[in-house]
Amino acid sequence: MRDQVEQLADVTDKKNKTRACPHAGTILAFDFGLKRIGTAIGNLELCLAHPLSTISNESRNTCFAAIAQLIEEWQPVLLVVGLPSYPDSSEHELTRRSRRFARRLESRFGIETILVDERYTSATASAALRDAGANEIKRKRILDQVAAQLILQTYFDGRDATT
Repeated sequence: MRDQVEQLADVTDKKNKTRACPHAGTILAFDFGLKRIGTAIGNLELCLAHPLSTISNESRNTCFAAIAQLIEEWQPVLLVVGLPSYPDSSEHELTRRSRRFARRLESRFGIETILVDERYTSATASAALRDAGANEIKRKRILDQVAAQLILQTYFDGRDATT
């Protein structure tokens, strides 16, 4: 896994800061919510995201213990957190909480964590599940995972456009 981390390329982010971006390895993505956090997994070589699990966010300790298990199992080289905002890009309370969650992930696990615009991902995920024939109960159970999948796929698609 360390070899994968060492395979880095320079990428310029929106603030014109040069940042190292891994070329290989696993990425773990999160759709942060006050009650639940959806997770998704993807591989940098294939650039495909897959829904993974939903974590209860009722208790911070339980939540971070579940995340620690995922990190131990998947050994990600990068973490991606969806950043919600209003349609006009202005921030709201969940935007600030998502930023704080991302900072906590990075400081607790020592893995670079980036934020990705997640506007409309839950609505898009819900529509896709409805179109696929998932009933209301199943949609509710996996909605956050599919939203995390869309967040991660957005990251992959944007990365492909710049590399």
